[in-house]
Amino acid sequence: MIKLYITPGSPYARMARIVVLEKGLQGRVETIVAKTRAQDSPYYGINPSGRVPYLVREDGVGMEESALICAYLDHLDGTPAFELPGGTGSWEARRLESLARSMLDGLAVWSREILRPENESSPSVIQHETDRARRMADVWESEVGHPLMGGALNMVQLTLACALGLDARIPGILWRPGHPRLSAWFDRIAARPSFAATAPPRAAAAAVSA
Repeated sequence: MIKLYITPGSPYARMARIVVLEKGLQGRVETIVAKTRAQDSPYYGINPSGRVPYLVREDGVGMEESALICAYLDHLDGTPAFELPGGTGSWEARRLESLARSMLDGLAVWSREILRPENESSPSVIQHETDRARRMADVWESEVGHPLMGGALNMVQLTLACALGLDARIPGILWRPGHPRLSAWFDRIAARPSFAATAPPRAAAAAVSA
């Protein structure tokens, strides 16, 4: 049995969890909630970096990094569904995937920062990420009309949707006002059963881990 270590609030782990559900891999992949950001956690014996998601293959070899894990899971049945176009369209696909990842990474930093004790959190970091998120929402209001943002679910869509879904964890994001196209796009993706089943907890209880 393949083991997938996650935390409920991590958008990176959510990406892998969604692939498991979309591909119907529940019978091959065991999802395990890891205890992270705790000194001497047993999880560190499994994954020394302490990050999630982390996948342990059936041969016992571990794999880290959400994009790699999603690709591995997508190929398990021999019929990958989430791959981006190759050939002449690959650069455009990679451009959009990087843009979505940029928004996700910034929001993950913001989410981690507000989980710190008040005397340890950095107002300047929070403001920086707040401003970045607003600029990125403006960009995506236009980019969401790209052909790759419609049709079958792919890694660009998956990454962006998991980023926007962090509004459950960060009330200050407020990306919806002024972005009707982006809001409508997200609502369509969020209605999928796999997204509903992996919705992050609203309480600030689970750390966001890369």
